[in-house]
Amino acid sequence: MTTLPLSDDHVAPSDDYMGFVGVTTGSSSIMKVFPLWADILGLPTRTLVGHDLPMDATPSVYREMVERIRDDKHHRGALVTTHKMNVFAAASDLFDELDPFAVSCSEISSISKRGAKLIGRAKDPLTVDLALNDFLPADHFARTGAEVIILGAGGSGTALSWALSERADAPARITVTARTQDKLDHLREVHRQHGTPDDLIRYVVTPHATDADALVEAAPPGSVIANATGLGKDRPGSPLTDAVVFPERAWAWEFNYRGSLEFLHQAAAQSDRRALQVVDGWRYFIHGWSQVVADVFEIELTPDTVDRLAAAAESVR
Repeated sequence: MTTLPLSDDHVAPSDDYMGFVGVTTGSSSIMKVFPLWADILGLPTRTLVGHDLPMDATPSVYREMVERIRDDKHHRGALVTTHKMNVFAAASDLFDELDPFAVSCSEISSISKRGAKLIGRAKDPLTVDLALNDFLPADHFARTGAEVIILGAGGSGTALSWALSERADAPARITVTARTQDKLDHLREVHRQHGTPDDLIRYVVTPHATDADALVEAAPPGSVIANATGLGKDRPGSPLTDAVVFPERAWAWEFNYRGSLEFLHQAAAQSDRRALQVVDGWRYFIHGWSQVVADVFEIELTPDTVDRLAAAAESVR
């Protein structure tokens, strides 16, 4: 069940609000950021309510959550983080509309309403691309011949592999890892339906962190190494061991901005010696939230508006 129910004591019965479905929502910066964004965007509410679900929640818990969002006229919609693939698996039939990304990637990261209709969208392929373009030069892969190692085949890893396959400046090869074969089989099917070239993506089972180390160490200079596992945020740890050696001039991208962030610290410890560029998940956080807020409240975002939202968020980081 939810740690914070969908109508908690801090929300009056007549007040509209937005929801945040996660694991430890109370420690997210968005709780301080959302009221500032509400003022900038002129939203009808400054209230964000966290719905904390355990990572091993049962399908019935997800269905109840979606039903309560649907049936509460004051609940405007929600952003879903860690649970986005589980929400799709357990409750996709409760939605009146699902966008193509949600169907293809089997995930729902944005829950919104349009009249009596409940809408599910997968915003990650868009938001991860926006975040990637914020730091990586547009000609990086063509200029360097670099590859990408995506550690994790969940929602964020799927989104990044999708975005990279659509990129004009595509990498020479994308390697996606997972601890078990079933997740990679699902991802392979997503790319098959999408029409991704067969030779672009390599799917590798890495049951041990040392297996992932070997893939990272074999990547060419300048490669992007992304931690899309959730380790370091929802659970402590890293998909790599402390003995890993990053490729020279690599971009180490930690998708998280809060938590124990072991992967980020591993990369930072080698940043001078290996000439690494180390990036945390702050801009991914900005784009992820701003796109869902725009979806829930039916507003258009311009680059200037996103910059204003980013500046406001930075003030409370």
